Amino acid sequence: MTQDGLGPLDRLLAERSCERLVLDFVRRLDLGEPGTVAELFTRDGVWEWPRGGRLVEGREALRRYFGARPADRLSRRICTNVLVTVESADEATATTYFATYRVDGHTEGTLVPPRPPVNIGHYEDVFRRTGGDWLLARRTLVLAFGGETERLGTSAGAAGER
Repeated sequence: MTQDGLGPLDRLLAERSCERLVLDFVRRLDLGEPGTVAELFTRDGVWEWPRGGRLVEGREALRRYFGARPADRLSRRICTNVLVTVESADEATATTYFATYRVDGHTEGTLVPPRPPVNIGHYEDVFRRTGGDWLLARRTLVLAFGGETERLGTSAGAAGER
């Protein structure tokens, strides 16, 4: 046992649960129903993008925000260097590096030629265990490199990380 009361197996299970949330988040945005990302947050969960001036608080607001993603958006996020730190039996933090490839105006079934990533940065996450399940309490997006989302058929689009 450590001073926080967690044994090695409990710590490992907590780390893995949080890593899985990181991966499930991007899978839902890229391949699933974006609005369901809200289910990965606590009821009072927060999504923050300081550079973009966005702060979304609460599960229903998160559902509306992520559910408003354009239907013709094609995106893939590559996540790496996921480092989870278990702070206690009910709280953990993580840093995850990401690169986002994204275009709007995509037609299902068409192959889009490769482009450079639209955004590169990292997520700073706070996880909380509630009712035995680990959930995101806060996700902050920090960009090191960012650009406009291209609309296929035009040279510029609207910037946005959803």
